[in-house]
Amino acid sequence: MSERFPRRRFLATGGAASALAAGHVLLGPALVGEDGALAAVRSYGGVPLPSGLFTLGVASGDPLPDGVVLWTRLAPKPVDGGGMPSTPVPVSWQVAEDERFQRIRARGVVTARPESGHSVHAEVAGLRPDREYHYRFRAGDEVSPVGRTRTAPEDGAVNRRLRFAFASCQSWQDGYFTAYSHLAEEDIAFLAFLGDYIYESVPKTTTVRTHEGKGEPYTLAEYRNRHAQYKTDANLQAAHAAFPWIATWDDHEVDNNWAGEIPQDPAKQPHDKFLARRAAAFQAYYEHMPLRRSARPHGADARLYRRVGFGRLATVHVLDTRQYRDDQPTTLAEANDPDRTMTGAEQEEWLLDGLSDSGARWNLLANQVMWASNDRKVGPEQVFDFDNWDGYRVQRRRLLEYFGSGETSNPVVLTGDRHATWVCDLKPDFDDPDSPVVGAEITGTSITSGGDSDPVPFHRKYDPIMAESPHWKYIGNQRGYVVCDVSPARLLASLRLVSTVWTPGETTVTTAARFAVEAGRPGISVVEQLSPEREARTLKRGARRYAVDDDQF
Repeated sequence: MSERFPRRRFLATGGAASALAAGHVLLGPALVGEDGALAAVRSYGGVPLPSGLFTLGVASGDPLPDGVVLWTRLAPKPVDGGGMPSTPVPVSWQVAEDERFQRIRARGVVTARPESGHSVHAEVAGLRPDREYHYRFRAGDEVSPVGRTRTAPEDGAVNRRLRFAFASCQSWQDGYFTAYSHLAEEDIAFLAFLGDYIYESVPKTTTVRTHEGKGEPYTLAEYRNRHAQYKTDANLQAAHAAFPWIATWDDHEVDNNWAGEIPQDPAKQPHDKFLARRAAAFQAYYEHMPLRRSARPHGADARLYRRVGFGRLATVHVLDTRQYRDDQPTTLAEANDPDRTMTGAEQEEWLLDGLSDSGARWNLLANQVMWASNDRKVGPEQVFDFDNWDGYRVQRRRLLEYFGSGETSNPVVLTGDRHATWVCDLKPDFDDPDSPVVGAEITGTSITSGGDSDPVPFHRKYDPIMAESPHWKYIGNQRGYVVCDVSPARLLASLRLVSTVWTPGETTVTTAARFAVEAGRPGISVVEQLSPEREARTLKRGARRYAVDDDQF
């Protein structure tokens, strides 16, 4: 992509000088030429720079009305420690209104440091609200690929439309990231990624692709290599470069089903060693994601829950349901413990305050694990996965009662984790038919996790349970992502499914269903869907349907 843009245009007059004036620190020898541009060098501090610095691409994230976070990481040997010398390297960046960088609106220089894996997080300000921009980096004489990003609408803006997507769960070993080749072409303001960006599982030679390394990651070097392997995927890079991401984590960024300071297998991971592992995982996650400095880890702690506003139309409340939760219960009685928490008291108070004060027409919760009750067995006996909100029932009821209190406007929970699609009404008491509907939840499917799946046996198992679960409105188990169109009147969600994740070549995408939430009317309805049989045939046939005008529904 960078070949489309002549390198001589990258650093315009005043680049480094403007960066210094803006408060960016440029360490080491002066690299400013007579015209104010940063000179191209192949060494820094006497240490030669290797070639192939931008193997991991570029990204942007957490848009504000006046700016975004820009990200890259210098890593010529991505899965072998990065391959950079142990010295800080100045990296310059530009933001322009056009993709040829003739109307530059911001520039600066940041230092990529070895202790941060030579990652770059540039927090850009001074841009115009609700505008598209292009950006790129330079280190030495190499120019990065060009990324595209978009700022959020101005606070208080009476915006009438917002289109975004959400996705989750991208196991490298379960398939190719074919969904991102289509997602990168969507016209959206941002992507909300809801967790399981990497998987910590051991390498397997029987899967579609094999994880790097010899086992699960535990150290910072190992987590860096695992993240870097994922970032080498061209389709994932394209999606990062196409629009800003609002990202949060779930369990596999650290350890399967970890809870607070408790690993999946406490007998095998002593407390101090797990905290060291968590710190390493947090650091590597930050180094590879377009996050603000406020999310930078401090040892085994990191503040990831936050809010991102989009005018008066929508507020995104980003949750962290791993770091502060109590351990998963093992019985229904434990799940009903009133002291058990998924979020911790501080984050719960933050969420309630934000829902009350957002002033937005829609309140969207970027959430990891499923809120709606999810029985796993047909008949009177109930079987639950207590890693979900089914294991934290009193807190769930308290939050859902708040949804119905009139203190917040149009709450919609967007969820990952399940490797399947579950579209549900939300009620304070799912076992009481008279309990009111107070909100909606869309649990999206996975990018790859679970691989190519057969919908017929899935529906054979879950359709009878669905008949006993009136709050379930739609279920499915194919791979893909969800696109949401938001207006003051409604939220319309379109489920996009890809034909395969087991073949890296050309794939097709199908809109398998659409769901609507009407403003002021809690709950969600299915406005269009394919039958499981037709869905399977359509995906196999490779029909392309997502270009249909969403406004017709």
